[in-house]
Amino acid sequence: MELEKEIEGKMTTCNSSFKIILGSSSLARRQILNEMGYEFTVVAADIDEKSIRKDKPEELVMALAEAKANAIIERLRIEGHVEEDAQATLSCPLFDIPCGVLSYCQVSLIFEVVVSNGMVREKPNSKDEAREFIKGYSGGHAAVIGSVVVSNLTTGIRKGAWEKAEVYFHEIPDEIIDSVIEEGSTLHVAGGLTLEHPLTSPFVEAVVGSTDTVWGLSKALTEELIKDNLVAAKSLKD
Repeated sequence: MELEKEIEGKMTTCNSSFKIILGSSSLARRQILNEMGYEFTVVAADIDEKSIRKDKPEELVMALAEAKANAIIERLRIEGHVEEDAQATLSCPLFDIPCGVLSYCQVSLIFEVVVSNGMVREKPNSKDEAREFIKGYSGGHAAVIGSVVVSNLTTGIRKGAWEKAEVYFHEIPDEIIDSVIEEGSTLHVAGGLTLEHPLTSPFVEAVVGSTDTVWGLSKALTEELIKDNLVAAKSLKD
């Protein structure tokens, strides 16, 4: 308990010194990390997301986050950014964290899927599929399941978990759906729609769970997993 309090205190004062390598180009996730006080760099995870399949959405988001973490860690090794004698380093799609507890941390963050009418919806493959997705939300609701994975490059410790939120929608007019689809952003987000989109946000009736999860990254879950990993790594050193 004392160790957890020590690490939690250091995290509170050291967030601004955490340089994160984020395995996602999502603007929403960047904004969330900025709000959390982290410095970060984006590194793409070159994986075939469609080749990774699981029966349950919770298993799928974890498998995708793990695959992204592995791909980015391997890329950093190939490019010479990860040293064998580096001090304890948190990774996961990667956090470089010069903090009082670990010299470097790397955290790999997140993959998100949407479940609607019992069907898992990832990024739509076409505008027609995006239109089908959004029409399905109109007057109904969808569940958003996101995962966070945190790994330690030196110790091999990896912590991960998923979180779920539900979004309820009013009826969304066809002309609004058409305008959103023509912008093209629907093809780049899970489920084909972002909660914060200015055209569709007025039609969000309610969110059950964390809004951060719907945006793409749960602040509370991320902080919890980083702390858990730091506690485990510190215990190994002691």
